[in-house]
Amino acid sequence: MKGVILDKASFDRGDVNLRPLRQPAVDWTDYAGTSPDQTGQRISGCGIIITNKVVLNRALLESAHCLKLIMIAATGTDNVDLDICRERGITVCNVRHYATPAVVQHTFALMLNLLTSQIRYVRDVRAGCWSRSQVFCLLDHPIVEIQGKTLGILGYGALGKSVAEIARAFAMEVKIWQRPGGRPATARVPFEQLLRQADILSIHCPLTPDTTGLLGAAEFEKMKSSAFVINTARGAIIDSDALVDALRAGRIAGAGIDVLHREPPDCAHPLLQKDIPNLIVTPHNAWASQETRQRLVDRLGENLAGWLHGKPVNVVS
Repeated sequence: MKGVILDKASFDRGDVNLRPLRQPAVDWTDYAGTSPDQTGQRISGCGIIITNKVVLNRALLESAHCLKLIMIAATGTDNVDLDICRERGITVCNVRHYATPAVVQHTFALMLNLLTSQIRYVRDVRAGCWSRSQVFCLLDHPIVEIQGKTLGILGYGALGKSVAEIARAFAMEVKIWQRPGGRPATARVPFEQLLRQADILSIHCPLTPDTTGLLGAAEFEKMKSSAFVINTARGAIIDSDALVDALRAGRIAGAGIDVLHREPPDCAHPLLQKDIPNLIVTPHNAWASQETRQRLVDRLGENLAGWLHGKPVNVVS
């Protein structure tokens, strides 16, 4: 059976062992990346597709007559039209809980960098400010202790729970968003209360119609002026223009962002402008440790082996 990996460079830079995918039953073709106008030709005649972010829409899938299995090299499924897959009996599998250690680590890296103004101080040292100082240290930017601060968590799945565990080790107070319609639980609070109480707000919920634009101008107005926002989930959960306005106006103290609503972004993206104070933007690589990427391939191999033996796992459609 022919198989194709459409965007291997998104998870393998030559440092990942692909042996778990090398099943004798599959003849693989690998592409570093695939543009929209290349996708149709590359999936033609294939029984199995691996995609990370390459979009597989209805038109493409209707023309893929040999297709039996799509393996998404990620947890999110929004790049695959699941309805047509169900209609045609195409199995779709994703990979879950593979990036938790790396994303949690990155979340706290953003958090701690913002609280200590570390990037600002590194910049000042390189500019010679320390060498010109009249005293032994620089104290030009705020340094805030994490201990005792209130962490508000939006999304309490595997990632949110792991972030909460580390936060408690830092002696933080953890409060969790009580989703409308969700089961009430200890430490869960309504959204507006969470906005008003959080010193740091960390986002770990999926992108859905309900969470798109969840944080906008009205929400930033409710937050403490000393509060920080961390987003390692999905870019569209935050209104980028509203976040820029809030940072420039000092309505919040800072933000650490790993995701944008369009990736890779245009250079004109509002969050990539140079005059935004106390903003850290990283290029959607919170998940991307070598260990995580190997774990991803290992799980893809498990998905493939399960399907080949008639017992598919991690099925989303």
